[in-house]
Amino acid sequence: MSTAIAAPVDRLLYKPEEAAEALAIGRSTVYELMADGDLKYIKLGRARRIRRADLEEYVAKLAPLPN
Repeated sequence: MSTAIAAPVDRLLYKPEEAAEALAIGRSTVYELMADGDLKYIKLGRARRIRRADLEEYVAKLAPLPN
């Protein structure tokens, strides 16, 4: 009998809490970024979800600190 190990599913939508974990920042910070318009999100009913592409776009826009 063999046991197949399923590969993790690459998410397309993240809950704010999951986005915070992926970005290694606090949940409150994610909500602030969404409220300020810095992090795009979509609404599905009452729920807010963040697309993976929008997370990647946010990270790409971050400016490195000067030396």
